[in-house]
Amino acid sequence: MIFKRTAAAVSGALAAQTLACGAIAQPAPVSDLAAKFGARADVRQITLSPDGQQVAFLSSGNPRGEVLSVANVADGHTKAILNAAGGDEHISRCSWITNDRLLCDYRAIKNIAGQLLGFSRMLAVDADGSRLKVLFQNQSPFRQLSLRQSGGDLIDFDGGEPGSVLVSREYAKERTIGTRLAEDRDGLGVDRLDTTTLRRRPIEQPKRTAVEYISDGHGAIRVMGLQPPASGGYAATFIDYMYRPAQGGDGWKPLSRIEFNGAGWSGFNPSAVDRGLDVVYGFQDHDGYSALYSIALDGSGASRLVAGRPGVDVDGLVRIGRSRRVVGVSYAQEYRVVDIFDPDIKSMLAMLHKSFPADRQLQLLDASADESKFLVEVTADDDPGTIYLFDRKTRELRDLLLVRPQLANLTLAKMKPVTYAAADGTKIPAYLTLPPGKENAKGLPAIVMPHGGPSARDEWGFDWLVQYYAQRGFAVLQPNYRGSAGYGENWLMQNGFKSWRSAIGDIDDAGRWLVSQGIAAPDKLAIVGWSYGGYAALQSGVTEPGLFKAIVAIAPVTDLALLREESRDFTNFRFVDRQIGDGPQVAAGSPAQHAGAIAVPVLMFHGTLDQNVDIEQTRLMQRRLQSASKTVDVVEFEGLAHSLDDSVARRTLLSQSNAFLRRTMGMQ
Repeated sequence: MIFKRTAAAVSGALAAQTLACGAIAQPAPVSDLAAKFGARADVRQITLSPDGQQVAFLSSGNPRGEVLSVANVADGHTKAILNAAGGDEHISRCSWITNDRLLCDYRAIKNIAGQLLGFSRMLAVDADGSRLKVLFQNQSPFRQLSLRQSGGDLIDFDGGEPGSVLVSREYAKERTIGTRLAEDRDGLGVDRLDTTTLRRRPIEQPKRTAVEYISDGHGAIRVMGLQPPASGGYAATFIDYMYRPAQGGDGWKPLSRIEFNGAGWSGFNPSAVDRGLDVVYGFQDHDGYSALYSIALDGSGASRLVAGRPGVDVDGLVRIGRSRRVVGVSYAQEYRVVDIFDPDIKSMLAMLHKSFPADRQLQLLDASADESKFLVEVTADDDPGTIYLFDRKTRELRDLLLVRPQLANLTLAKMKPVTYAAADGTKIPAYLTLPPGKENAKGLPAIVMPHGGPSARDEWGFDWLVQYYAQRGFAVLQPNYRGSAGYGENWLMQNGFKSWRSAIGDIDDAGRWLVSQGIAAPDKLAIVGWSYGGYAALQSGVTEPGLFKAIVAIAPVTDLALLREESRDFTNFRFVDRQIGDGPQVAAGSPAQHAGAIAVPVLMFHGTLDQNVDIEQTRLMQRRLQSASKTVDVVEFEGLAHSLDDSVARRTLLSQSNAFLRRTMGMQ
């Protein structure tokens, strides 16, 4: 062994807290599987204090919401200091500002005049739960001339003064009647903020067209994104980026423009600034695939390819430390690959990998200020994850937390990369998961599960939805059909809405392949999808009636024209409009317009607070199916958003969908 592996003192205390929420000592009986796989992750986010002596972690409240707890690594003392009720309000992320104070993002969804609107605020709280304060709280919201939905974002831990940070702030003009103190500024700016006293000082004056600021991690704003309004008050489909030289010089200079083309973005999209090298890192096309480039910020505009891989999109940065410095990139092939170009971090990760089985994936979650201690998450397809604390000086690796302790004693299924041929001969990458102990079985009940997006992809790793169905005896195939992200611009095509015929064709061919290989019994083949995947499940029922014997659609798009209209009152209308396109393919690609063609039973689930896909999409599909005398059942979850982030709701989804599939396909 290279490292000393010990159970940290904090482990017992945290385990006691999570075990009290229902973890088990023996394998779960079948009746409990839906509850165990539907339970939300116990560790939703975790962060390490600057001195490395404390961790703060968000755990799941029951059955929804979040609890923020702080634990002392040395003695295991743990205290819950903050919570959100869930449903329409959540704590989404927390970060240490100092060793004694945390900054958290609070997000909520509110129904205002029939429109679901998202709001965010930042909360500052001491590590013992005291001195809770809401940042940028407006004392006179009735005077605002526009609705301030954003409460700002943390941009830089280094605010130049102890306990201060740089945060973006959305300014809103106010009515001047009856006051001389009304705000006359408008737009997005940057403030230096003392998180204890709430004293703030503008660093970047607000600009109406500003949408993003990027710092160098050491207190200087170096890049700014501007998105001018288009006609009708809609946002333009491009963003112009400007940069500021290290010494300030004569102000902002042009850097790049990115433009949305209906499927993705084109142009240099900046993501991070390296102060030492005086460059900005960003993603742009290289031979048809996304790659990481750097552009010099010294006025020369010199561009350099940093990381590009043939046949795959480089899509992630590896960043560590309080300055969030870039140390590597990641990209997904059959498995996600992490390429580190910082020699010290690369050597550390290589040694860490030797302490785990070869199929485990390691992710650096956080680091102490001196980078002597790291939080590391270790996962696999059959392992939901364990959080470790690694001390570089002592080489001690300490177990802290199980991400999903309720699954600890279950044998989970293995996920295998496969390819299959589409009707035109194109090889489609996919992931096949077979029930534990039935890896060589034939004639299984099977599910094709297309991913959401559409500009997204499935990856190898733990998936609670897939794992549940595998536990219940189903084979699950997840195709990365044409229209998926990660495989370059030619594979992305026009996206899964404009190019729905190719996407749906590939998904239908996934079902045929399962049968042709003998994996699936022809009369026990179903399709299950979420979001775009739900759309694909329904549209597959239109294009190939009867291929799949049952359809489960979760939060699905069902009518493309309705999707366009639902965005008309929002600034992103032009983006949605470009994504959907025009012409006969819009009606042809809308399953609600062809409900009569569907020949098998349909089950749909949807939350009433879904901002991504309005619940009216499901209600419309239900009405159309009923009018066509088709079999359809709908389960609505009151007060839940697109992800149905609620343990009781997910248990219901799993148990009812399993019963539906088994009943429809004549299974016991």
